[in-house]
Amino acid sequence: MKKVLFVCIENSCRSQIAEAFARIHGGGVIEPYSSGSRPSGIVNPKAIASMKEIGYDMSTHKSKSLSEIPDIEYDYLITMGCGDACPYVRAKYREDWGIPDPKDLDVAGFHKVREKIEEKVKALVHSLGQAR
Repeated sequence: MKKVLFVCIENSCRSQIAEAFARIHGGGVIEPYSSGSRPSGIVNPKAIASMKEIGYDMSTHKSKSLSEIPDIEYDYLITMGCGDACPYVRAKYREDWGIPDPKDLDVAGFHKVREKIEEKVKALVHSLGQAR
Protein backbone atom coordinates (compact mmCIF):
# COMPACT_ATOMS: atom_id res chain seq x y z
CA MET A 1 0.00 0.00 0.00
CA LYS A 2 1.12 3.53 -0.77
CA LYS A 3 1.55 5.84 2.21
CA VAL A 4 -0.25 9.07 1.34
CA LEU A 5 -0.17 12.21 3.47
CA PHE A 6 -2.82 14.89 2.96
CA VAL A 7 -1.79 18.29 4.34
CA CYS A 8 -3.64 21.55 4.79
CA ILE A 9 -2.96 24.38 7.18
CA GLU A 10 -5.35 23.58 10.06
CA ASN A 11 -5.99 19.85 9.49
CA SER A 12 -9.61 20.58 10.29
CA CYS A 13 -11.45 20.32 6.93
CA ARG A 14 -9.80 19.54 3.60
CA SER A 15 -7.05 17.14 4.65
CA GLN A 16 -9.41 15.41 7.10
CA ILE A 17 -12.01 14.92 4.35
CA ALA A 18 -9.33 13.64 1.97
CA GLU A 19 -8.11 11.15 4.58
CA ALA A 20 -11.71 9.99 5.11
CA PHE A 21 -12.31 9.48 1.38
CA ALA A 22 -8.99 7.64 1.09
CA ARG A 23 -10.24 5.28 3.80
CA ILE A 24 -13.59 4.88 2.01
CA HIS A 25 -12.26 4.41 -1.53
CA GLY A 26 -8.63 3.39 -1.07
CA GLY A 27 -8.79 0.07 0.74
CA GLY A 28 -5.81 -2.07 -0.18
CA VAL A 29 -4.25 0.76 -2.21
CA ILE A 30 -3.69 3.70 0.16
CA GLU A 31 -2.59 3.95 3.76
CA PRO A 32 -3.81 7.51 4.44
CA TYR A 33 -2.60 10.11 6.91
CA SER A 34 -3.51 13.76 7.37
CA SER A 35 -1.86 16.65 9.14
CA GLY A 36 -1.67 20.42 9.34
CA SER A 37 1.16 22.91 9.25
CA ARG A 38 -0.65 24.96 11.92
CA PRO A 39 -3.34 22.58 13.24
CA SER A 40 -6.44 24.08 14.79
CA GLY A 41 -6.69 21.35 17.40
CA ILE A 42 -10.21 20.39 16.34
CA VAL A 43 -11.92 18.94 13.31
CA ASN A 44 -14.37 21.47 11.92
CA PRO A 45 -17.95 20.54 12.93
CA LYS A 46 -19.07 21.34 9.35
CA ALA A 47 -16.62 18.72 8.05
CA ILE A 48 -17.90 16.15 10.54
CA ALA A 49 -21.53 16.91 9.62
CA SER A 50 -20.77 16.89 5.89
CA MET A 51 -19.16 13.45 6.04
CA LYS A 52 -21.88 12.11 8.34
CA GLU A 53 -24.41 12.99 5.62
CA ILE A 54 -22.73 10.43 3.35
CA GLY A 55 -22.38 7.80 6.08
CA TYR A 56 -18.81 8.36 7.32
CA ASP A 57 -18.23 9.07 11.02
CA MET A 58 -15.38 11.55 11.32
CA SER A 59 -16.15 12.39 14.96
CA THR A 60 -13.15 10.37 16.17
CA HIS A 61 -10.66 12.16 13.87
CA LYS A 62 -8.17 14.51 15.54
CA SER A 63 -6.47 17.61 14.15
CA LYS A 64 -2.75 16.75 14.08
CA SER A 65 0.48 18.63 13.57
CA LEU A 66 3.26 17.39 11.33
CA SER A 67 5.17 16.34 14.45
CA GLU A 68 2.35 13.93 15.37
CA ILE A 69 2.49 11.80 12.23
CA PRO A 70 5.04 9.08 11.45
CA ASP A 71 8.47 10.47 10.52
CA ILE A 72 8.81 8.46 7.31
CA GLU A 73 9.20 9.10 3.61
CA TYR A 74 5.66 9.12 2.24
CA ASP A 75 4.94 7.79 -1.22
CA TYR A 76 2.71 10.79 -1.95
CA LEU A 77 2.31 14.18 -0.30
CA ILE A 78 -0.89 15.91 -1.33
CA THR A 79 -1.30 19.51 -0.24
CA MET A 80 -4.71 21.09 -0.42
CA GLY A 81 -3.62 24.53 -1.58
CA CYS A 82 -1.69 25.81 1.40
CA GLY A 83 1.27 27.08 -0.63
CA ASP A 84 4.19 28.31 1.44
CA ALA A 85 2.40 27.47 4.69
CA CYS A 86 3.05 23.76 4.03
CA PRO A 87 6.55 22.95 5.25
CA TYR A 88 8.83 20.30 3.84
CA VAL A 89 7.83 16.65 4.37
CA ARG A 90 9.82 13.78 2.88
CA ALA A 91 7.87 12.27 -0.01
CA LYS A 92 8.64 10.56 -3.31
CA TYR A 93 5.91 12.49 -5.14
CA ARG A 94 4.24 15.81 -4.39
CA GLU A 95 1.10 17.36 -5.72
CA ASP A 96 -0.94 20.42 -4.77
CA TRP A 97 -4.68 20.15 -5.38
CA GLY A 98 -5.40 23.88 -4.95
CA ILE A 99 -8.64 23.30 -3.06
CA PRO A 100 -10.11 26.35 -1.30
CA ASP A 101 -10.66 26.17 2.45
CA PRO A 102 -14.41 25.61 2.91
CA LYS A 103 -14.59 26.59 6.59
CA ASP A 104 -16.43 29.87 5.92
CA LEU A 105 -18.66 28.56 3.11
CA ASP A 106 -22.37 27.79 3.40
CA VAL A 107 -23.57 24.19 3.30
CA ALA A 108 -23.88 24.11 -0.51
CA GLY A 109 -20.38 25.51 -0.96
CA PHE A 110 -18.98 23.10 1.61
CA HIS A 111 -20.59 20.19 -0.26
CA LYS A 112 -18.99 21.33 -3.54
CA VAL A 113 -15.55 21.29 -1.92
CA ARG A 114 -16.27 17.88 -0.37
CA GLU A 115 -17.29 16.52 -3.79
CA LYS A 116 -14.15 17.97 -5.42
CA ILE A 117 -11.98 16.26 -2.79
CA GLU A 118 -13.79 12.96 -3.33
CA GLU A 119 -13.25 13.18 -7.11
CA LYS A 120 -9.53 13.83 -6.63
CA VAL A 121 -9.14 11.02 -4.09
CA LYS A 122 -10.94 8.57 -6.38
CA ALA A 123 -8.66 9.57 -9.27
CA LEU A 124 -5.59 9.12 -7.05
CA VAL A 125 -6.77 5.69 -5.88
CA HIS A 126 -7.48 4.68 -9.47
CA SER A 127 -4.06 5.80 -10.69
CA LEU A 128 -2.28 4.05 -7.82
CA GLY A 129 -4.31 0.90 -8.35
CA GLN A 130 -3.34 0.89 -12.04
CA ALA A 131 0.33 1.44 -11.16
CA ARG A 132 0.60 -1.80 -9.23
